[in-house]
Amino acid sequence: MLDYQFRNPELFWLAALLLPVLAYWIWKWKKQSSSLHFANAQSLIAARGWRTRLIWVPKLFLSLAWLAMVVAMARPQTTDSRTVKTSTEGIDLVLSMDVSTSMKAMDFRPNRLQAALDVASQFVSARPQDRFGVVVYAGESFTQCPLTTDHRIVQNTLSEIQFGLIEDGTAIGMGLATAVNRLKDSKAKSKVIILMSDGVNNAGSIAPKTAAELASEFGIRVYTIGVGTMGMARVPVQYPNGREQIMSMQVEIDEELLGEIAGMTGGKYFRATDKEKLSAIYEEIDQLEKTKLDDLTYNTYEEKFYPFLFAALGFIFLDLLWRKWWFKSMDG
Repeated sequence: MLDYQFRNPELFWLAALLLPVLAYWIWKWKKQSSSLHFANAQSLIAARGWRTRLIWVPKLFLSLAWLAMVVAMARPQTTDSRTVKTSTEGIDLVLSMDVSTSMKAMDFRPNRLQAALDVASQFVSARPQDRFGVVVYAGESFTQCPLTTDHRIVQNTLSEIQFGLIEDGTAIGMGLATAVNRLKDSKAKSKVIILMSDGVNNAGSIAPKTAAELASEFGIRVYTIGVGTMGMARVPVQYPNGREQIMSMQVEIDEELLGEIAGMTGGKYFRATDKEKLSAIYEEIDQLEKTKLDDLTYNTYEEKFYPFLFAALGFIFLDLLWRKWWFKSMDG
């Protein structure tokens, strides 16, 4: 939004100095006129000619020059104000992603893992003020991406996650503990883990509840998501000879455990039975974990005194030209 203002408006009082000068000029002109003695009628006619009628022109140029100079000294400016949102209470979030073989199940399209990665990527894009990290786990766990504000790195990390990165299994406790380790030293006002699983804890050296206790101790809130339809799911199985076959398998999610983890840390447990439901869950988490934003206004100033300065110089130049022409015509 453009706005016009003066940086030094108090200098406008200088324009008032012109009033006594004008009064003096008028008084002097009247005094000179009343004291003139003309030798004859011809001299009187010459005195009242065009030169006499235009005697005020130089004074006009100097008056306008002074007024323009005063406006220039008051420093007229245009202001362009822009308001942006700035984060005042940042949130650090770690996405703990299950990459076990069961995540190949095709009850989500194209499979559970890819659907979860797509939705998580959209979630990251929608929260530009927050820091994100990524942890992956199966039979063990590791940090795929440490906390960063560079969301392009997070997006690239999510796009590179695939099966077979680590030993198979479902070490929920390890996935949670690794995420806690990434957040325990964070200075953020709010620390959050979104842990996703489609199975039952069957691996790892850290019990899930022990990891949940650590999260609670460090003030970390955990949202857990159970991924998978109810009943049976179609899963591609690859044989040693390379042949792949689609088989049906029972969906087993330890919802009780995931609910306890969320409850122990002040979070919430969700169940996603399709990609649309998973997207809705992330939207709800987005509403639950709002980053506090403040309006920050930036003002850009552009000086506009140059035209008035040039105008003042122009009037002074016109005054000089007029006086030179005046005396030249008088001599002629």
